[in-house]
Amino acid sequence: MKYRGNWKTRFGFYFAAIGSAFGLGNLWRFPYVVAENGGGAFVLLYIFLAFFIGVPILVAELILGKQYQQSIMGVLHAKTKEHLPEKIEKKWLLLGKVAVLLSLLVLSYYAVISGWVLHFFMQFLVGAFRTESFDAAQSLLVLRQSGGLQIGLASVHLLLTIMIVLKGLQNGVEKWIGYLMPVFAILLMTLVIKSLSLENSSEALSFLFYPDFSKLSVSSLGQALGHMLFTLSLGFGVMVTFGSYMKRDSYIPEEGLRVFAMDTVISLLSGLLIFPLVFTVSGLVHKEDVLFETLPLLFGQTSGGHWFGIAFFLCLYIASLGASIGLLEVIVSNLGDRWKVQREKACWVAGGIAFLVSIFPGLSSSALGQWSYRGLGVLQILDLTIINWMLPLSALGLCFLVGRSVSRDKAASHFLLTSKPDYAELFQNWRSVIRWVAPLVIIVALLLQVFDIIRS
Repeated sequence: MKYRGNWKTRFGFYFAAIGSAFGLGNLWRFPYVVAENGGGAFVLLYIFLAFFIGVPILVAELILGKQYQQSIMGVLHAKTKEHLPEKIEKKWLLLGKVAVLLSLLVLSYYAVISGWVLHFFMQFLVGAFRTESFDAAQSLLVLRQSGGLQIGLASVHLLLTIMIVLKGLQNGVEKWIGYLMPVFAILLMTLVIKSLSLENSSEALSFLFYPDFSKLSVSSLGQALGHMLFTLSLGFGVMVTFGSYMKRDSYIPEEGLRVFAMDTVISLLSGLLIFPLVFTVSGLVHKEDVLFETLPLLFGQTSGGHWFGIAFFLCLYIASLGASIGLLEVIVSNLGDRWKVQREKACWVAGGIAFLVSIFPGLSSSALGQWSYRGLGVLQILDLTIINWMLPLSALGLCFLVGRSVSRDKAASHFLLTSKPDYAELFQNWRSVIRWVAPLVIIVALLLQVFDIIRS
């Protein structure tokens, strides 16, 4: 087997996993999804699913990568050759192709949203040297009316992502995310303290943490499941790739649990940051562009709000850059493992395709070519389709692959690195969840969403 890089430190893996898992998912997507699904009840459902379903699937993906030392396409190619009949080989490889396609699609529309973030960060930064106040509404109007500007900003974001991933695992992905995530954490904590000092913070906290289960809808389970998979980067093959870089003595169950714990803490911190801001301005949020329509208005109305805006959008951009690095690394790794494409070529090819795909949502969301279907724009359709439908289906396939195809002894070897008997029981519980519980929950969530569509 050819040499494959490893994480230099455990913190490198944690930062990369959190950087990929967190991204814009919780700062951009979390507020309006929580608001549309009843607040505290949805948050509780999300955490419950993350612990009992997300952690086992996360562990399963890490096991696949560590066992075969390859990304998802390489793993599936190896398994179809070693264990499965030739007649179903293409079906297994299709699962890997879907996972890579999901990474590419998310990277593409992430680039557009990241371009919006970069635009507002630069506007606030330049505004610090102007005497006149920052006009958020006008800035948003300029952005919305120019598809070319959106595409240009997306290309800048993708170029920066490519230049980092080009440097490899330790010198690129691990090093840069290692720099970005501590800065992100410091900024996030500072902004949370500022946000909690706002007038309506107590009302926002009540909405965020007080569970009223009557506010949940039929589709809430599916939306919570999809968002959980999205924020933990499950179903993309991201954690399979990251698992392939793990050292042989890494204990996967503990690594997975720590990633879940850190991601959940940061998710809750993002809620503490966003909801007091939103309640101060408008009471609730039901739109995916709240960060770009509402929050800049608040920054313009509060003391020191301009610098608050600079810090906020810098924080948001660091999160989006970390996620984009993880997604591009997955695509590059798969191209190298399955088709032996050199890293440099793979980076430019994957980045170039992502740029071409990003043109469509970039242009369609501008005034030059606004397009919608039943009130939903391209970005919304991509977001709902990928997160609520494609990710659960991909995760279902991975559960079936690991639960039915990875031998019991191979899977157990990643749990039984200790003499403690509790870990043997942990393996049995994990195996039961992967084989039966997780697939059942995913199927029920998908059926409930189908029922909700038919009913409405």
